[in-house]
Amino acid sequence: MTISDYVSSLSDNPYFGAGFGLFGLGAGAAILRKGFQASTMIFRRHCMITLEVPCRDKSYQWLLQWITQKGAKQTQHLSVETSFLQKDTGQIKTKYDFIPSVGQHFFRYGGNWIRVDRTREQHTLDLHMGVPWETVTLTAFGRNKQLYYDILEEARTMALKQHEGMTVMYTAMGSEWRQFGHPRRRRPIHSVVLRSGLADRILADCNDFINNPHWYTERGIPYRRGYLLYGPPGCGKSSFIMALAGELEYNICVLNLSERGLTDDRLNHLLSVAPQQSIILLEDIDAAFLSREDTPTQRAAYEGLTRVTFSGLLNCLDGVASTEARIVFMTTNYLERLDPALIRPGRVDMKEYVGYCDQEQIELMFLRFYKGEEAPDRAKLFAERVLEKKKKVSPAQIQGYFMFHKHSPSEQVLSDVEAIWTLG
Repeated sequence: MTISDYVSSLSDNPYFGAGFGLFGLGAGAAILRKGFQASTMIFRRHCMITLEVPCRDKSYQWLLQWITQKGAKQTQHLSVETSFLQKDTGQIKTKYDFIPSVGQHFFRYGGNWIRVDRTREQHTLDLHMGVPWETVTLTAFGRNKQLYYDILEEARTMALKQHEGMTVMYTAMGSEWRQFGHPRRRRPIHSVVLRSGLADRILADCNDFINNPHWYTERGIPYRRGYLLYGPPGCGKSSFIMALAGELEYNICVLNLSERGLTDDRLNHLLSVAPQQSIILLEDIDAAFLSREDTPTQRAAYEGLTRVTFSGLLNCLDGVASTEARIVFMTTNYLERLDPALIRPGRVDMKEYVGYCDQEQIELMFLRFYKGEEAPDRAKLFAERVLEKKKKVSPAQIQGYFMFHKHSPSEQVLSDVEAIWTLG
């Protein structure tokens, strides 16, 4: 029997033909499936663009809000996000935002269809936020990355508009900064009455620092600025910093050096990841550390209150690993308690005394509360009477007195000036 006869006999065999046919169909289907998968992979790689945004990224919440308002408006699969809005009166209003839930959503932007996949890992937690790890993935046709840049920039702009005209306060939570309380309406800098020229001098120095980074770079000077405001309590140090932040359109990061669990490494990390355009505020710096010139008995009283060392603080402010493009404000009521190394030039570039009221300050505060043609003369008379009674009076005392007489005519304010000392 020849080979051709053998092959012919096999092809005429019905069992062999049926098996070979089934094998051929299976092999063909497998090849088609592999080919489809490969072509899909090639198509996605070369003809589609994907953006993954993890929940730890700063733009994550911005993107979710943007998708809700600009993108997937018609989606019926939602999650609720509750927030609170504070009115000028202090009243709190509850706000409910519906954002796309976990799953798949579609929307159209700039002539392109975009698929949104929001996924959640139930067994993986974000250690800093204590919530399940989430990601949002955007997929669109084309290879133009500008599409996603435009989306993120639009989302950022929309988020910033919510806090427009507001000053946001941040506080340290773990190794990151979290918004503290509600955004506050920016306070006009002229509403804080300091000694003549003091506010303008600090404001001019801050603006000069912000607007001239190249001046520092060209001279090899670290691009950071430190300020120390010292003086008696109630004289406007914290209020001025709040107003200054509003004038500069900056936010404020409040850092408590006496916080339990704060270490040198964490302090350095917090200063390096502070939100952009923010003032780092270290209030009552004298309460965190005593001068190294104090007696061992005095220093022992502070031991165990904090794990931040004095040398660690100095290195964070002006060491090799310290960050740049940073504005730090420190306040104290007792300048003499501060170690000279803490307030030397380079760590503190500008020291200003914010003290008791002089006559001009009292007159300006009077005119803020009382108007009329006779107000300037009465303001002068009021200031003279106050300074006759007591040489040292703080703006907080004057304001407390005016608040007590906020519905009284200016004549009564003049006649009852002795009552200011009872308000403390």
